Order: sequence, then structure tokens, then C-alpha cells
Amino acid sequence: MKTVIIGGSHAAISLAAQLRHLSPEAEITIISADEEVPYQRPPLSKGYMSGKVSFDQVVLRPEDWYGPNRIELLRAARAEAVDRHGRVVTLSDGRKVSYDRLVFATGALPRRLPAEIGGHLPNVHVMRDHGDALKLMDRMKEGARLAVIGGGYIGLEAASEAAKKGVSVTVVEAADRILKRVACPETAADIRALHEAHGVTILEGAQLHEIHETNGIADGVILADETVIAADFIITGIGVNPDIALAGTAGLTCDNGIVVNERLETSDPSIYAIGDCASFPYHGRMIRLESVQNANDMGITAAHNILGEGRAYRPVPWFWSDQFELKLQIAGLNTGYDQVVTRKGLREGAKSHFYFRDGNFLAADCLNDGAAYMVARKILEGGKMLTSIQVADESFNLKSLL
Repeated sequence: MKTVIIGGSHAAISLAAQLRHLSPEAEITIISADEEVPYQRPPLSKGYMSGKVSFDQVVLRPEDWYGPNRIELLRAARAEAVDRHGRVVTLSDGRKVSYDRLVFATGALPRRLPAEIGGHLPNVHVMRDHGDALKLMDRMKEGARLAVIGGGYIGLEAASEAAKKGVSVTVVEAADRILKRVACPETAADIRALHEAHGVTILEGAQLHEIHETNGIADGVILADETVIAADFIITGIGVNPDIALAGTAGLTCDNGIVVNERLETSDPSIYAIGDCASFPYHGRMIRLESVQNANDMGITAAHNILGEGRAYRPVPWFWSDQFELKLQIAGLNTGYDQVVTRKGLREGAKSHFYFRDGNFLAADCLNDGAAYMVARKILEGGKMLTSIQVADESFNLKSLL
């Protein structure tokens, strides 16, 4: 059986590695638009941009891994069309690749500001791939001025790295607080205080009107209240959209992602979707997860299902963010929470915010609190009961639940 994977993502490599482990005879081809060998994207806005890790350290598998494992890697190759009837993928250069099973691991694309307000200017950047990271590292020089549009994790991580390099940073967030979609006010307040302590200016409830330019180069942003913020470069961190264009033209069902069932099969049972591009069932609703954990675990599950095992994908999500001296680790999903309980960590300055809904434990944001994070993950993975009263009682040992 031949499996063809579109996309050189974390999910793609996870699938390829697991499929080779399970089936020595399987034919595997990866179609990757990147010129580089597949690499991890999250560290680009963290350790890589800070100079703590090299590109070789963020590569998912070394270049000499593919040949001995008989995994064909087509680099700088774009899939242009899928013939589901003939089971053939056509590349932009005219090559055709046949498949028995096809997997979309196309990831997501960063949202960009409209060109009519200046989003097209050469020093207006997004942070998604290696090329983006290199451009930003070149601009992050001491004394430069940066405006970050969007107070989500990507924007705040970029703001952190820039500030550490001596850049003057202003974060512009349209909502009434940073991290509005993904974190509680308590976590947002902690991270806001962290950034402000490092000299980052955070403007909340600030609507962008347009980017100001001089001779085709952005030199600042103008807010709706006519405030002008001077900037030598701009980073847009306003979220991503799943890369579903090819899946849509192939006739697959798409709705905020490529829709899959619990076995990660699309509306065509010979085609799967995994990673950031996939919308899957989770506790009675359809969601997408943009995380390393999701990409890795989806790849493993899809490999088993391609071989006919019929496994259901039921994740316990986790995420992380590095900003200045803070390591934020998140276990679970906080969607729909109605209560937050804060608990001090064992280390000086460590703390965690625990989320509950109708008394049920949903998730935890752990700030420099690795011990609480590991316990929270294990509680969620094991389906154990944790109450808000137990969390609030500092004398209660959370590990006792394990």
C-alpha cells in the first residue's frame, strides 16, 4: 500500500515515522512545499529566534533519515490537484504521484492584514516559517522599534524575543485584554505584568486603522483614535486559517478545517487529514487544535488507521509558550469555563490557574510551575476527579489523586 502525505509538517513526519515502524513494506511519499527538510515551527518564535537553538536542532528528522527508512521526500514540491477517482496527486511542475491512501497535513496559514491598509508592505511580517524567522532576526537590532498587531501567544512571543534584543516594542490588541480567546483574565494579567516589567508597552482595546508608510516602507501604525505609533517594522499576530484550499477543490467536506471523523478519515475514506488543518470531533463538537501534541498524536493514530486498526482519536491537549523568563505550560482545553482557581506553586513565584465548568476540571495554565502541569496532565489523562476546593486548599497534595 502506498501512502502519500501532502505537507512537510510535524504531523506528516509523525505519521511517516509511525507508519514505517508499523509496516516495513509500506510505500511512503511526503510532498513538501518547503525547500528545507521538515522542521518544527513552534521553536522558531522561541528558542531559535533567541539564538539558543540552531536550525539543525529544530529539524524534525535529519536529512539522512529519509533514505534508509525508504521514505521519499519531495522538497520544494507543491500539490496542485487531487484526482480522487484515479487516486493521483498532480504537482505544480506536472509530475503525478499515485496513492492508495492520501493524507492532508497541510497545516495553517497566517492571517495577514489587508493590502489596502498596508499589509503588503515589505517590513510588515508574519511569524510562521523559517524564512519569516530569518527576516525578523535580521530586523531585531538594539534600538529598533517594533509594533506587534495582536496580543495572542505568537505576537507576545515575538514581542518577548524582540525586547530581549533591545528593541522598543508596542503590542496593539483590539480586544479589551490580551489572550482574550485563549486564557483567563488571571493568566493575561500575569503575562501583561511580565511584559511591562521588561519595558514592553501593551495597548488593549486599541483598534488598528492603517499602517503608515513613507516611500513604500511602513514607518508606523495609526490607531482608530488617531494615535500614531512609530515603528521600523511590524509583526502581525492575528491568528491563522487552516490550509484547506486543495482539499476544497478536491471536493472534501471542509468547515473551519478539513472535516474528519474520530478515525481521522475525511468525507473520502481513502483520504485522511491530520494536524492544524483537521477539524475533528471532541466532546460533542468539532474543533481544530494548533499544537505539537495534536500534530504528533494525530499522525500516530492515522498510521494505525491506514493499516486498518480503526482507532479513535481522543486527545488530552497540551500547549506551551516561552516569554522572557516565563515558561507557560497548558494542560487541557478551557473552553466554556465558569470558574478559575489560582494555586501557588512549590517554587518561588510559580503559580497555576485551574479552570472548571460546572465543577468539572477542564484545564490548567501553569506559570513556571512544571510540577503542577505534570499533575494536571495526568489527572486529565487518567480521568481523575479534581475539585476546585482541593485546588484552593494549599495543604492538599494534588499528587494524591494519582
